[in-house]
Amino acid sequence: MTWTLLGILILVLAIVSLLLAARRNEIARTSAGLAARTRAKASGSHRARLQYPHIDLSRCLGCGTCVAACPEEGVLEIAHGQAIVAHGARCVGHGRCAAECPVGAIAITLGDLKERRDIPALTAGFESTRVRGLFLAGEVTGYALIRTAIAHGTAVADEIAGRIESEMRSGSRRPRDDVYDLCIVGAGPAGLACSLQAKSRGLRFITLEQSDLGGTVAQYPRRKLVMTQPVTLPLHGALSKLTYAKEELMALWHEVSARYQLPIQTGAVFTGVEVLPGGLLAVSTRDGRYLARNVCLALGRRGTPRKLGVPGEDLPKVAYSLLDAHSYTGRRILVVGGGDSAVEVALGLADQPGNQVSLSYRKAEFSRLRARNETRLREATQQGRIELILESEVTRIEDQLVHLKIREHEERLLANDDVFVLAGGIAPQELLEAAGVSFDPADRPQQVSLADQGPGLLRALLVTLGLALSVLVWTLVFADYYRLELHQRPAASAHAWLRPSGAIGLTFGIGATLLILCNLAYLARRSRRFNWLPGSLQAWMTSHVVTGSSALLFVVLHSAMAPGHTVGGHAFAALAILVVTGAIGRYFYAFVPRAANGSELLLEDVRTNLAAISAEWDRGNRNFGERVRTEVDRLMAEGHWQGSFFRRLLALFSSQQRMTATLARLRAEARVEGIPAQEIQSLLALARRAQRTALMAAHYEDLRTLLASWRYFHRWVALAMVLLAALHIATALRYGNFGD
Repeated sequence: MTWTLLGILILVLAIVSLLLAARRNEIARTSAGLAARTRAKASGSHRARLQYPHIDLSRCLGCGTCVAACPEEGVLEIAHGQAIVAHGARCVGHGRCAAECPVGAIAITLGDLKERRDIPALTAGFESTRVRGLFLAGEVTGYALIRTAIAHGTAVADEIAGRIESEMRSGSRRPRDDVYDLCIVGAGPAGLACSLQAKSRGLRFITLEQSDLGGTVAQYPRRKLVMTQPVTLPLHGALSKLTYAKEELMALWHEVSARYQLPIQTGAVFTGVEVLPGGLLAVSTRDGRYLARNVCLALGRRGTPRKLGVPGEDLPKVAYSLLDAHSYTGRRILVVGGGDSAVEVALGLADQPGNQVSLSYRKAEFSRLRARNETRLREATQQGRIELILESEVTRIEDQLVHLKIREHEERLLANDDVFVLAGGIAPQELLEAAGVSFDPADRPQQVSLADQGPGLLRALLVTLGLALSVLVWTLVFADYYRLELHQRPAASAHAWLRPSGAIGLTFGIGATLLILCNLAYLARRSRRFNWLPGSLQAWMTSHVVTGSSALLFVVLHSAMAPGHTVGGHAFAALAILVVTGAIGRYFYAFVPRAANGSELLLEDVRTNLAAISAEWDRGNRNFGERVRTEVDRLMAEGHWQGSFFRRLLALFSSQQRMTATLARLRAEARVEGIPAQEIQSLLALARRAQRTALMAAHYEDLRTLLASWRYFHRWVALAMVLLAALHIATALRYGNFGD
């Protein structure tokens, strides 16, 4: 007895220690996530520049896979048990977070473009909304990645080839020798991909490039890493490496262009596109004119370098790009700018012997830097290799001096030999507008608003439903046996193979065991150590739900529809509880947050969302909007949940039912009043969001307690089920009679 008590004490202490350690890690992770979000808001980097990940909180499990998968450190963090966008400005659209999310809770979307007048208005096929046959691809559309540019160029060529094939089938196409099917302007990643795909689709095309093959990439500094994602080029296939330096990628561009004999004309400076009668497009360059039925403008966004507009900027020592930092040694250098390009140039120059490098930025903090550049800059500043001059502006440049104005009051004279201005570029917007490309937000197709989609279990539940119906059919076929009392079954002819140790019963038992093992394998797949396992995490999550539910069905048949008061029967009960708690747990995740501690009750984002929702209501139908707001306010004024765990659980479900009933009534009233269906849907969606966020704010600690309690309860039930199942299998192997 003494040994037993000692063993139990050690086991309990070990379990409690593990739980406390896990809780401490959770607190630390949440605190770090909130701190990162706070820093991002202070610097302005929480706002997305263009692309950003939208997180469906009704699906997010808080597993952290998206954080680990994102190549740009700091875009996503975990706070309150779920993913949050911390530094939205760092997102460049890799999409790895969406690809790796096990429940499909992330979608890469565009930021709010309502006020943006630097993003072209294009259709889903990258065609101008005003000029048929005029397409844009690559960086000029606002997307930054090389991989994305290649996808754009390929899609444009496919769209044009599809139209031409359709015209040929209908007989409406009249070929002309002096008219190209496609004229591509720009031979960067998008233009090259468009050229390759046009070649593979048999289009008659020409590609015009004002400088050299590679476009903007050719202007990058020497040895700069320009691609770190898997890419597939048309005709060429998948690239052999994941990481390419500028020189390697340029060599590949030239090799592919020569191998497939692409008709690329360099030195052709694009000056405009004109729409001719009949729909033809005339592309003009400084040296000639080209007629085409379709044009793809694969231009960069940098266009003309942005200048400072100060005296002395025309001096020879002022440059707007850096190709080779090794050419500068023993120099006093000022770099002007606050983006990644400026920081990378400053870091490259600081690495050269004898250089004294200063970095001037007009704001108090950087808001657009990638995490690795921010870290490297901090280290270089601390080491004294770069002098960081924030809140400063260049006012005058002289042969040996640069005049800086600091914080509107101070003026500083900086000894200087070279100035690099990397303040971005002026996109060729005027040229594009003259060609017929609109930048008016009103001309852009309406964005589809991303809303929470629920737990995303429909596919898994449908599969499980199909299996459950199959089990029902099986039990009906053999109903005569399953309806017998236990003492009557041995006399039945079907008993020999339907009993738990019979051929069919044992098969179902083995199948249930394999399903449980597959179910547990999901936990391994979530670990980065096992990300080599095939299949997406979303597919594995679906499998997790299906295998768990299916194992329960298989155990039902293994027990011959009569689980008893045995180890096996107790394992069955634990499995049933596990399936139910798993389903309810997914419902709880729709109402996370999970807090680091009870003091974090401010929920600034919830308050901000509620204010934004109210503003949206005021822009809509005021009368109906006010009624909706009144109803939601009434629901939000519900008293604090009191009582036991189960009373709080009941309060959660009842509040949701009341909200559903209220929205149904409001929808019916709105239809009677003749309010447009789209406006009804919009207002009621806002109402549900308001009630949901208010529910989190009012019952923050209650929800945290519910979720934490349920999560640990589910895990302990799972552990008990596995132990009981293992004991049942061991007992069956030792004492079972499989021969009779």
